[in-house]
Parts: sequence; C-alpha cells; structure tokens
Amino acid sequence: MNGSSRGGRTSLGPKADRDTVRRHNLSLVLRAVRDEGEATRAGVAARVGLTRAAVSSLVEQLLDGGFLTESGKSFSGHAGRPGTVLKVSRTGVAGVGVEINVDYVSVCVADLAGTDRVRLVEHLDNRGASPGRVLGRAADIAARALASAAEQELRPVGVRLALPGLVHAGAVREAPNLGWRGVEAAEPFARELSAVRPAAPPLPVSAGNEADLAALAELWFGGLGAEGLGEVRGFLYLTGEIGVGGALVLDGELLGGAHGFAGEIGHLTVDPRGRLCRCGARGCLEQYTGQSALLRAAGLDGESGAPGVAELERRAAADDAAALAALEGAGGVLGRVLSGAVNLCDPDAVVLGGIYRPLFRWLAPPAEAELSTRVVSGLWSPGGGRLRPASPTTDASRGAAGLVLQSALSDPAAFAPS
Repeated sequence: MNGSSRGGRTSLGPKADRDTVRRHNLSLVLRAVRDEGEATRAGVAARVGLTRAAVSSLVEQLLDGGFLTESGKSFSGHAGRPGTVLKVSRTGVAGVGVEINVDYVSVCVADLAGTDRVRLVEHLDNRGASPGRVLGRAADIAARALASAAEQELRPVGVRLALPGLVHAGAVREAPNLGWRGVEAAEPFARELSAVRPAAPPLPVSAGNEADLAALAELWFGGLGAEGLGEVRGFLYLTGEIGVGGALVLDGELLGGAHGFAGEIGHLTVDPRGRLCRCGARGCLEQYTGQSALLRAAGLDGESGAPGVAELERRAAADDAAALAALEGAGGVLGRVLSGAVNLCDPDAVVLGGIYRPLFRWLAPPAEAELSTRVVSGLWSPGGGRLRPASPTTDASRGAAGLVLQSALSDPAAFAPS
C-alpha cells in the first residue's frame, strides 16, 4: 500500500537478507575506523558490537577494496598480542565538490578520511554569462582538479555541485544573483565534464544549495566545540557572499524543509520599503549585509569582489571610520534578523561563514548586542561563545565533497573497484 496500511501503521518492508546485513556491517566497520582515525580490529569489535571474527572478515574485504590500510602494531600495555593498526586509505575513493558562486568557482577533492587533497579556486564574474558558459567554465576547473587527484591515486566516485539558490533534483529553481531561473544544472555539467575528459569514465553528478553544503562541512569538519557548550549538534549557519545564504542543522541533521528550500535567510525582510532585491522583493537582508552592500557602505567598489573584501578588512584593522561604521551597521542588522531566527529555532550556536568569517571581529559585537537584547531565553549574552566564525577549513565545496563521501561510507560495497 505504498508505505502505509490500515490503522495508520507504516509498511515495514522486507526483512534484511544476509547480503544486506553484511553491507550494513561493512559500513559500521569503515565508519568506526574513520571516526577514530586509527583502530585495531579488537577496538572496532568493541565499538560496533560485533565479534572479533566477524570484524576480521569485514576488515579483509575493506582492505581488498582499498578502503582501509594497515600498518604497525598497537601496544596497549596489556597482556596479549599487539593489534595491527587500521586506517582509512589515503588513496582510492574520493569525493568532488564544485561550488559555483557569483564571482568564483571552487573545486575540492577530498579523500575518504575527509582530508582536502586538491583545492582550486578561480575568481571570475559569472553574472550575465549563460548557464551553459558558467557550467563549462566550472567543468574545465573540475577537470584540472581531477587530473591532480589521479596523480595522487585518488578515485573520485561522484561530483556534487553547490549552487547559490533554490535547488531541487539537479535543477536551479531560482538563483537571483546568478540570474538563473528554471535551469538544469547537474546533467549539463556532467556532459561538459565528460566532454573535457573524453577518456575518463563519466561521473555521477548531483546538486544542492551552497549554504546547506557549507553547513554540512562545518558539522563534519569544523571545530564546533566551545567552552561551556559541549558538542554543538544544532546551529544556524549564515554565509555572506554576493547574496546571503543560511542553513539550519538540528540534532546533527540538516533541516531541508518540505521542498528542500529551508534557510533562505538572505531574503527575510529588513525594511518592506527598502532597497529592491534581485529576487523582486524590497528590503531583503542581503541588500544590507551582502558583499556588495557592505563594500558600498564602506566607500568601496561594490563589484570589487574578494579584493574589495580584503581591502575592507585592512581598513577596519586600521580603524578607518567608514569601514568600521559599515561593519557596525551590518552587524546590527544581522543581529536583529538572527534574533528572530534564534527565538524561532533555538539553536546552540550561530556560525558566520563566507566573507563574514574574516570580518567577524567587527561584525560580532553589534550582532551580539542585538541578540542579547532580543533573544527571550537570555542565553545569548555577549562573549558567550554562541556566535562564532566558521572554521577556515570549511566551505560549500568541501561540504559537497563530503556528501559524496557519505554515500561511500554508507555502502562501501557499492563503490568497491570492479
């Protein structure tokens, strides 16, 4: 009955057969080693609750598939034979993330341990260019990254695109700052990538929202622990670029919403009679705290991109009055909008990424002042550590690569070399 039955009970589906159970246990063992960094068979058996013999059989399969390597001996100080140390392989399976933003393209290739092994960033203006042209540029950069990955004996198993807009089923429903509407992205990118790598087997390509993927990078690879907060499993991620994107993680899971479009905080209204936004509405947050707005408020060229942000940071560090006023104003607006989101969702923390990370020291005080005044829980006092900058090692392309790797970690048998 398609997932339901009489009395409101859900269909349980078929029971797990022997192959399904083994595939699940392969994933358990691989993820246990990855999480620990290194482990012995005995240590893995104790963690996952399987017998030592079962774990040894699973480890052999993972070694044969190139997912794990073993080296040296582990001496615990207790009686018995030392165990061979297992680690996730630095060669073999890898994930590829490609972030296409308004003024740059970033490509990350990460190995199964989540280590960033290849990183290419190219600053270019994608506004006004056709989607085909932009996807072609991105494919050229990705091809160079894949060539470097091959030299390191990495075997990418998929590509995830990170795009600044509403993304569903590989297509961009709306990306105002790129000028895209109803644009297929995943399949055309796959064709472009195959065209520049004619001798290589085609890679599966999927797509998602860049803020969502940056939030996942922060969850998986960032440093979310803070004194007094413990492990942070729920946070609001805000990324400042040409536009402003957001994502919400609750209990370690990304909150996508009914259609996958949750987190569009950049289009919350600051002033209903305010500046016209590219989305067609007036007074959206990104018109006051986005990259162009910040640069213009500081007396800089709003279209100067990354060099302009670096100059804004330099001027603020030199106590330039216009730069400090621009950042204080933007921080206050951010704080007022964030306080509403915090009251609604009650996250443990708010993480500021993108251009907000290098500008955090100036944005944070006025934002925290607003949060401490407006958040009803009383938990958001200035300096409390709940408002924090993103890790410098996390961004959307790394999160996209990490999401590809999650598939391999969940079912390594499906990604074993033939």
